[in-house]
Amino acid sequence: MSTPAPVIHKPIHEHSVPLFWPMASGIELGISAMKQFEHNLRFIAEAEKIDTPTSPEWATSNRIVLELETMRLRDFSTADRPFTQTPVLIDAPFAGHSSTIADYKIGQSLVETLQASGLEHVLVTDWKSATQAMKNFDIDKYLAEINVAVDDLGGLVDLIGLCQGGWMSAMYAARFPHKVRTLVLAGAPIDTDAGNGPIKKLAHTLPMALYEEMVRVGGGVMLGKTMLAGWKSMNPQEQYMGKYLELYQHIEDKNYIKRTEQFERWYESPIDLPGAYYLQTIRQIFKENRLAKGEFIALGERLSLKNIVCPVYLLAGSDDDITTSEQVFDAEKYLGTAPEKIVKTLASGGHIGLFMGARTLAECWPAIGRWIRCGGTSRD
Repeated sequence: MSTPAPVIHKPIHEHSVPLFWPMASGIELGISAMKQFEHNLRFIAEAEKIDTPTSPEWATSNRIVLELETMRLRDFSTADRPFTQTPVLIDAPFAGHSSTIADYKIGQSLVETLQASGLEHVLVTDWKSATQAMKNFDIDKYLAEINVAVDDLGGLVDLIGLCQGGWMSAMYAARFPHKVRTLVLAGAPIDTDAGNGPIKKLAHTLPMALYEEMVRVGGGVMLGKTMLAGWKSMNPQEQYMGKYLELYQHIEDKNYIKRTEQFERWYESPIDLPGAYYLQTIRQIFKENRLAKGEFIALGERLSLKNIVCPVYLLAGSDDDITTSEQVFDAEKYLGTAPEKIVKTLASGGHIGLFMGARTLAECWPAIGRWIRCGGTSRD
């Protein structure tokens, strides 16, 4: 019986063991391929980071001066400083994202810009994410709590409404005209039938039953993640492919990475809305355009924008595909403010850039700050 031939085992390559796989791959693929491999690993890690970011933070030092069911009122002024000016209240958007958009980051903050323009007492509504206990809160609830905040500030404010905060601010100024000294509406859909933007098309195309079903699925709350998915679907190529291609191309650019992480902390951290508030907004503001038509009932009174007679500043974005410039500027048709006391400015850029874009903050908001400081009598 012959002796069996010895079994010759091939050496086991290190990359069969996961821990050593990158090292072995580098040897086999060469230095150039190894650099590409490292590039890919950085991209994967960064993509995961922007998909699951940490919560957004306020850039400027502030303190909470009032805590209500719907919001925290944040004061960005120096605590012990006596104020000689009317308080400036920024009504941040309550439309599914954090109020930190008004104080995005140092060097790119609306709060910081307004303070630099000479406004000494700046506050922001920090809207809370809706819980199940808040599911029946409606627009009246939010107007009432804005009114509490204004009364706590002395009963008179310079009011700045951003996006959704704009139509809410217009409602407030129409309901309590004696409590608003000047009114700024930035990217605010006042006449929702104007223009031909995608939001208008969605509001008039999708049945109310669909919105009601989304609220039902959320247990009476409109979930922020559901709204975020809807926003992304308006531009799917960019949201699901384009931004990752851009990230891959700029993975070695530390400044680009930092800017991207900052934005995604805000964008990918949606907040929930009360179902009653959300459905009322869809039906009465966007489908029926009741505010512009003078048919909206707020705190027991039919609102007329003709009640607004204070100086008004209208700011719109030239490339805004959320709130078209017509929806902002057509407010002029309905206001009681004298034409010479209405200022209209068309800024370069899109919707979000109106509130945190470096260019708009540098070119438009300093003039708005000075206009507010002068009581709306001058832009200089």
